[in-house]
Amino acid sequence: MSRKFQVKTIPSRWLETDGRRLDCGPYMSGAVEARELLNSLPSAKEALNDLVSGIYHAGRESRTWVESPEHGVPFMGSTDILAADLSHINLISKKQVEANPNFKIGEGWTLITRSGTIGRMAYAHSGMDGLACSEHVMRVVPDEDKVKPGFIYAYLSSMFGVPLVISGTYGSIIQSIEPHHISDLPVPRLGDIENQAHELVQRAADLRVEATALLKQAGIKVNETFGLPEKLALSHRNFSCAVASSNNVMARMEATFHDGIAQESDRLIDAIPAKDYLIDLGVSFGETGRLKQVFVEQEFGEPFLTSGEIFRQIYAPSRFLSRRLLPDDNSWATQEGDLLLARSGQVGGIIGRGVWADSRFNSACVSVDVIRISAQNASILPGYLYAYLFLTDVGYRQLIRTAAGSSIPHLSVSDVQKLLIPRGESEFEEEVNDMVWKAGRDRAEAQQLEDEARILVERTIKEGGR
Repeated sequence: MSRKFQVKTIPSRWLETDGRRLDCGPYMSGAVEARELLNSLPSAKEALNDLVSGIYHAGRESRTWVESPEHGVPFMGSTDILAADLSHINLISKKQVEANPNFKIGEGWTLITRSGTIGRMAYAHSGMDGLACSEHVMRVVPDEDKVKPGFIYAYLSSMFGVPLVISGTYGSIIQSIEPHHISDLPVPRLGDIENQAHELVQRAADLRVEATALLKQAGIKVNETFGLPEKLALSHRNFSCAVASSNNVMARMEATFHDGIAQESDRLIDAIPAKDYLIDLGVSFGETGRLKQVFVEQEFGEPFLTSGEIFRQIYAPSRFLSRRLLPDDNSWATQEGDLLLARSGQVGGIIGRGVWADSRFNSACVSVDVIRISAQNASILPGYLYAYLFLTDVGYRQLIRTAAGSSIPHLSVSDVQKLLIPRGESEFEEEVNDMVWKAGRDRAEAQQLEDEARILVERTIKEGGR
């Protein structure tokens, strides 16, 4: 439902069929129209509750966080279920998860955000199997003897499913939905279309898992080649003392720039025989700057992405900058193969993390909180540069140590340009580069397949279930 002011006239019988609700949400969202169309379909329909093994969430309870993977389970919040990369999420105590099995997620489930921004959905791929998840996410567990998991996801995330899901929203300040609000949601039975939709969604899920595995392997390959550790200590979360040379302190005086872990990362880089300063490699840096942000309808603008939106597995710009106000030289436009660096935020969060711009990002404009790094015409391959900076912990530590600012730390282009980049044999760098490009293509194809599944279901319903 649009955030714009809207007026709508409805038949009085809609009030009767929707429990005499007088708030405008259910009637403005398109839920009633969707239900009316579904009721008119000649094909059979079943209540969602009859096709699933359960619809539930974890319940409210305080969380016990841990640092060690030995004692913890990766924990997804309502934002994390939409993320492309789950390798940096927090850990919740294994004991707490064992005491409340409802925390755990299973492969093939449909995950729905149920409070705050309601109705965002994700299909749980095999990489999510066994992870823990917030009570702010509802689990829809399909009964695979009755329905294909991928079809349930494609339908619920369609133009028919989403309005029906969010129509049960209640609350004025913090809105929410509960499992019983969607349990009687009608699900049309579409025969072989269900199998086709499931296969498309499942293939998309598999591609995302393959992409994650490729990126992980690329990071491992860089670490092994240069003898870098997989993880350094979490210096920003622990008290520590270190001694720094007075010559180094003359340039930067922040303790975080000179702490023991930062110095350890320097020693690891210094031990590598071949390395280059990033500024000497012909890499270009794009800063959108504080453009005048006039947002318009999609047909009159270009996609605009914030530092939070670039990390989502689904590329779905919600705002569009006026095309008339953008520079004619396209200096603002992202290209496939660019590296998108989140430059602002809290240390330990997204700051210093990066995204590989696949084909979906072409011609998108990113916010001032994102630095675009382009190595398209540089003397280093972009995929290899991405692997070192964003897939190794040493690369991340070198980036994050340069953050300046107390309330909201900030990375500057000048500091990033001074980073030393380890160099290997050309065949090695090409192999890593190819792995990153392949992962990007997999992620773009995954979204295309998922969209195809959704369109297939929507078209079939519009055509009367045929």
